[in-house]
Amino acid sequence: MRVLVTGATGNLGRKAVGALSTRDDVEVVRIANDGPDDSEPLVRADLAAYHPDWAAAFRDVDVVVHLAGEPSPNASWGSVLHSNVDLTVNVLRAADESRVRRFVFASSNWVLAGYRFTTHRLTSTTPPRPVNPYGASKLLAERVGLGTAARTGMAFLALRIGYCQRGDNVPGPHMAFGRWGQEMWLSNEDWAHAVQQACTATFGGSAVVNIMSDNTGMRWDLGDADRLIGYRPRARHTPRLTPTRRLEDAAARLRDATRRPMSPAPIFGSRW
Repeated sequence: MRVLVTGATGNLGRKAVGALSTRDDVEVVRIANDGPDDSEPLVRADLAAYHPDWAAAFRDVDVVVHLAGEPSPNASWGSVLHSNVDLTVNVLRAADESRVRRFVFASSNWVLAGYRFTTHRLTSTTPPRPVNPYGASKLLAERVGLGTAARTGMAFLALRIGYCQRGDNVPGPHMAFGRWGQEMWLSNEDWAHAVQQACTATFGGSAVVNIMSDNTGMRWDLGDADRLIGYRPRARHTPRLTPTRRLEDAAARLRDATRRPMSPAPIFGSRW
């Protein structure tokens, strides 16, 4: 199986490549716009500008794992439209033209961020409620992917990924977004498992699934991920809040209750 990973030099990309490279039955093709040179082959390309030269890397690929894009939840509309929406349209086009069988898209928990201070169980069918341009761009890209799959027959799987920090990714009170952030922590090991299952498990059609670790108190439902691709997380974190973090959580709750979602900027505390 040949798997092409976009954004292969980023946080999630490096971890995804590492997970896939442990399998003898998978050949990984890496593509990215930046990142340090190393011993592994890397196709360098600006995916936001479609070009046949980089699209040629999609030939004879079985699965695309699309992780490239703007990673910051504080990004502007201009940035996310360019790097998350337009770029994804180009990658889907290249995959379609090369008749790739499966497309795995890195969506985000931010599609449902408006449910932070509710009691809703968050499933694959929970109505979207993004609170910023970043979350909205991931939702738009999901819909473009679902539409492409319906038109072409390509399998499309959107992973609404939890909070996976850079490096060792140790959870705790230092994480942004208070209890909400810790409840949707995604361990490196569970992310590796999710990538492997998304690429190799028997799957057809289209779906959106949540990908988090099995954290105490979380409201993210993982049932569809288990049923469709056999994703079964092993890591678990119990959120811990310092007095300062508890105060920040309370202030964020007040902020969200008094300022409408999708405002250009929060009154205070963009990280919580």
